Amino acid sequence: MRERRKKTTLRTGTQLPHRLSKPCILRESREDNPTNLHNSQIMRKIETQMIAAIHNNQNWSNANTTVHFNEEENVSVVRLHGNKIAEIDDNSMTIFDGGYQSNTTKSRLNALCNEFCVDGECVYQKNFQWYVDKFVGMAGQSKVFNTYDFTNGFIFA
Repeated sequence: MRERRKKTTLRTGTQLPHRLSKPCILRESREDNPTNLHNSQIMRKIETQMIAAIHNNQNWSNANTTVHFNEEENVSVVRLHGNKIAEIDDNSMTIFDGGYQSNTTKSRLNALCNEFCVDGECVYQKNFQWYVDKFVGMAGQSKVFNTYDFTNGFIFA
């Protein structure tokens, strides 16, 4: 008879055997004050640099990701492989898939959500479909999120 292992369901709906119930940290942060990290996941180095450029209102480019700060409109535009995936201003963030719903696009968008949105707001995939969780309010001590189908131009305000 096969032994049944207890399974732990993560927020994304994936299941791990009980012995792997905690996410692995593959890389330690070298910063004294690391960026806000969601669900104990360490951001990629390129994502940390991308966020720093946005905070500093700087133009920045590394490998496949660029940030362009438009001084006239006071908005940072993030591009992945030359395709716009986000616009961030002082009051909101607008997200796009850049024409490709890839794991890299999703990773960049979630790094931005972790930094500029309410804790828990994110982009995720289930059964090959992209979704967005958006904070809508509090129910007692718990945050309440609505789930929406991902659409280009989705705004977190």
